[in-house]
Amino acid sequence: MYDLLLRSCRIYPETTLVDIGIKAGKIAAIQPLITDPAARAIDCGGQLVTPPFVESHIHLDSVLAAGQPRFNASGTLFEGIQIWGERKQSLTHEDVQKRALEALKLMAANGVLYVRTHVDVTEPKLIALDALLELREQVKDWMTVQVVAFPQDGIYSRPENEALLEEALKRGADAVGGIPHYELTREDGVRSIQRIFDLAEQYDRLIDVHCDEVDDDQSRFVEVIVAEAIKRGGGERVSASHTTAFGSYNDAYAYKLLGFIQRTNINFIPNPLINITLQGRMDTYPKRRGLTRIKELWQNGVNVSLGQDCIYDPWYILGTGSMIGVAHMAVHVAQMTGLQEIDACFDMVTHNGARSLHISDYGIKVGNPANVAVLGVTDPFNAIRYQVTPRYVISQGKVIAETQPTQTSVTV
Repeated sequence: MYDLLLRSCRIYPETTLVDIGIKAGKIAAIQPLITDPAARAIDCGGQLVTPPFVESHIHLDSVLAAGQPRFNASGTLFEGIQIWGERKQSLTHEDVQKRALEALKLMAANGVLYVRTHVDVTEPKLIALDALLELREQVKDWMTVQVVAFPQDGIYSRPENEALLEEALKRGADAVGGIPHYELTREDGVRSIQRIFDLAEQYDRLIDVHCDEVDDDQSRFVEVIVAEAIKRGGGERVSASHTTAFGSYNDAYAYKLLGFIQRTNINFIPNPLINITLQGRMDTYPKRRGLTRIKELWQNGVNVSLGQDCIYDPWYILGTGSMIGVAHMAVHVAQMTGLQEIDACFDMVTHNGARSLHISDYGIKVGNPANVAVLGVTDPFNAIRYQVTPRYVISQGKVIAETQPTQTSVTV
């Protein structure tokens, strides 16, 4: 007997409907018709059943903290950093966990079961880090969380920050982060990237760097990350997040850089909701989109996944926890409106995200964890078009969220 049986499932891009049998938290069978009994059966009605969504980039330490102590009047990255600098002085273990758990539940309801969160480790007591490392263990039965040690103020902007970053890795952070464009000088930025790679090698960690998240076309730290990945190897374990300055580079330089990027397997993680909001603030008109070259990276075979970055925090006061919403924004601001391009944006919040997070057992395959979302549409195009919420979200074989579709009656 199966614990759960999903009947009449459409697993994109296959056209034949299948049943999915789940037992002991694993996918036990995928075949056109399963006749064995199950403790519970769900008729998916030929609708799309997809692996869960992947949140490649968010800050759980600052979620749901907008307006504390004040709202971001300018809407800029740097005012957000200043406000968070004030807010983090009053952080408590309970405060961080309560807000982060609420955000994780919000994301789970939207079919997100894999989350990579950055956490500021320039706060001397590492309160948020400890809170999120503990929460990572508390939710592991229904959510996979990766924690990136992120030196929000820069590794070399204060004497103690480098040691705090390393201490975060000793305490169990999954990845090394950085912010080279916010270091005091270009030289410190280069030095910070080299230190990040050194620490990743020393502690066997992944790398995810906030990189060139400015409109300045002279902010060129992506090339430093690419160079280190070429020299050291292991580029598939490296992610460059945001990289918005890439959209402001002159085309000749961008073309050269794309060639170097193709020599590595590094991942790019744009965050279209926040960066269409933060960037271009100093432009009059025409205003830049302030987004990295998502389409060109995808066209050149680079792995691109997407993040929300923020949910109601000092940088961004919107956000719903839906990665479909993030993909919907990417379709627009990256001008990826071709049918294949829209499908690619769906991949950026599913399979590509799993690749960025280095998840080996992702996908609807026999033997993999039974982590799936049942959508009320037949394909990725309509999932993005209608910005759907999953009907069912199943984590490790258990239904953890159900959403009943709204019904509207038009009488005219």
